Amino acid sequence: MSAPARPAPGQPTPAQPLGVAAIGYAFMGKAHSHAWRNVSAFFDVPAVEQRVLVGRHADEVAEAAARYGWAESATDWREVIARDDVHIVDICAPGWLHAEIAVAALEAGKHVLVEKPLANTIEESERMVAAARAARERGVVSMVGFNYRRVPALAYARQLIADGRLGTVREVRASYLQDWLADEAAPMTWRLRKETAGSGALGDIASHAIDQVQFLTGDTVAEASGRLHTFVGRRPGPDGTEAVTVDDAAWATLSLASGAVASVEASRVATGRKNSLRIEVYGSAGALAFDLERLGELEFLDATAPAEERGFRRIVVTEPGHPYAGAWWPQGHMIGWEHTFTHQARDFLAAIRDGEAPSPSFEEGLRVQRVLAAIEESAAAKSAVVAIAG
Repeated sequence: MSAPARPAPGQPTPAQPLGVAAIGYAFMGKAHSHAWRNVSAFFDVPAVEQRVLVGRHADEVAEAAARYGWAESATDWREVIARDDVHIVDICAPGWLHAEIAVAALEAGKHVLVEKPLANTIEESERMVAAARAARERGVVSMVGFNYRRVPALAYARQLIADGRLGTVREVRASYLQDWLADEAAPMTWRLRKETAGSGALGDIASHAIDQVQFLTGDTVAEASGRLHTFVGRRPGPDGTEAVTVDDAAWATLSLASGAVASVEASRVATGRKNSLRIEVYGSAGALAFDLERLGELEFLDATAPAEERGFRRIVVTEPGHPYAGAWWPQGHMIGWEHTFTHQARDFLAAIRDGEAPSPSFEEGLRVQRVLAAIEESAAAKSAVVAIAG
């Protein structure tokens, strides 16, 4: 009698939970850890185990692993992705590490979730896409983490637009404003160096806005023009002041394939704005507006109603029929920013279970990367319009 077939490399046995390794334990590592800790409690998905948290500093990552619910910690991600008990690699490290880790993990047969933006350059992103396509042929799943797609109000907005409730979309306005760098004395970090961050507000937060423009409309950006600006050119570091080599703020006008036009603004020096993502969509038959500072609400205007009845109405997106909301609390009980990562983990695990390709794919991440690169090119050329390749 022949031996039973063994699972493919990186795949669990039918009774074995999916082992997760997270690489990076700071801000995003903490948020992703919260998601892995809670996803199976609220959603019907394959069981997971938080196997190992990876970071550069042994003492610090060990402390974080104990706090965040990981079974153990490690400092060498290469050793971790080679382990048979690790099936998912969740990359929360800075962008300059994304390509190397993701490609190695995919080649090792691990499912990969990587934080946005996909990478720091087009070339790195293309390598990741090629690795993801090859891995997909072996049943290995990959996804880029644009978590705002998992805000119930924005997922519902996409449904309304897809259902034609806004008619033909004509204009989109998206602004993402923060102020954590408004103080000139704010210290230098890896996010302010081009070699580690790739770009500043553009890649960090404008990438979210650009992804939302394409996600909500189901459209793609065909052309871009933009401007970048660095308001504070030097920041205090451990050895004196250092030059800031990325942008503090970005502005762009985007032409979509359908003929719609979008404006995008992003800033990390917008005094008084802590994490303000506002999106407005205007169509021939209606309009929508969303503000991340009121995450559980959506504004909707039905322009087909009699003129006397028109006006934006507030929808509280907590009904059981709203996206993701039925898994949580009774109607009217709000969820928060951290829940978007739990929803992201839910969709990723469901894709693994069902053998489907999750969204946003690495290809979609590359599409955003191409728009970011076009904005940079346009800014360098003083407002030239740049066509988006591919």
